[in-house]
Order: sequence, then C-alpha cells, then structure tokens
Amino acid sequence: MAKLIMWNLMTLDGFVEGPNRDISWHSDVWGEELEQLSIEQLNAAGGLLFGRVTYELMANHWPSATGEVADFMNAAPKYVFSRTVKKSDWNNTQMFGADVPETVARLKRDSAKDIFLFGSADLAASLIPHGLIDEFRIAVNPIILGGGTPLFKPGEKVRLKLVDSRPLSTGIVILRYTPAVAK
Repeated sequence: MAKLIMWNLMTLDGFVEGPNRDISWHSDVWGEELEQLSIEQLNAAGGLLFGRVTYELMANHWPSATGEVADFMNAAPKYVFSRTVKKSDWNNTQMFGADVPETVARLKRDSAKDIFLFGSADLAASLIPHGLIDEFRIAVNPIILGGGTPLFKPGEKVRLKLVDSRPLSTGIVILRYTPAVAK
C-alpha cells in the first residue's frame, strides 16, 4: 500500500500562496538543490493528487513546459478532486467529484508507489481528519507574506513527529513529519 505524502512550499507565517493566488515567492528559493529534491521525489511517486485550484495552475503550466520535471509531470498519473471540473485534457488525469476520503483510501491501496499531494490546502484539510496523510513534507520559505491562503485550516489537533529536517542553501528548510502515535 502506498503512502500519501503532502508536499508544499510554505511561508514562515504559514501560507501556501499570497493574495490573488500569488506564488511568485517560490522563485526566491528555486534552484539546483530544490530542483534535484523535486526530481528525487517525483521519481519515487506513483501519482499526484490535486484539488481543483492547484490542478488548474498545474494544467495551465506543465503541458507546454520542457525538461525532466515537465516530462514527469506530464506523464505521471494525476488524480484530481473537483465538484465543478468534470474532464481534463491534461495527459493521464482522472477526475473525481465525491467520496474524497474513500477514493483516496482506495488510490493508496491500489498504488504500489507513494502518492504526492501538491498544494491543495483545502483537499489536505478534508483528508487530515481521516488520517489519510502519512507524511507531511513542508519546505519552509524564509519569507513573511502577511496574508494569503494558509496551508492548515482550523480543525482538530493532530500531533506530529519530526522525522527529518534539512536546510538548503537558499534558506528554506525541508521538514518531514509523520502522524505521532497516540499514547
């Protein structure tokens, strides 16, 4: 059974995007180290999970992009959850509209390789109460935006265990957490 790994770049004040869906701050930390990490993660992935908003951003960018990351993004199985978008022109994409926890649990059971959840803060928020996220990988960007879309939504408390931390030369720190076992 595959693990579901949430992977996000997040600002120091907890946002995954600024006002008006601004992610221009990603370019502040993008470089050889983060690209190499991205390639390593993509090579370990059996599929990508998106909510509608992240899917639309990705589908508008990757089909015309080139390079190793673009090749993977365009070839990988993609699972998209949306109540409004019913079909996709992006290669190898399956659309789902309902039964999110049940469908994600089935995708995890049916995949031999881990599934990565990119962006998609609302989708992540719907999965956290069901214990479906097996690992939280967060690249903390040393910037304070002061507003935007928070990565984590209000909800129940979830205890996590730090399994790794790795600083990169651009100033970001990659944090890896797994759900802590209740005592």
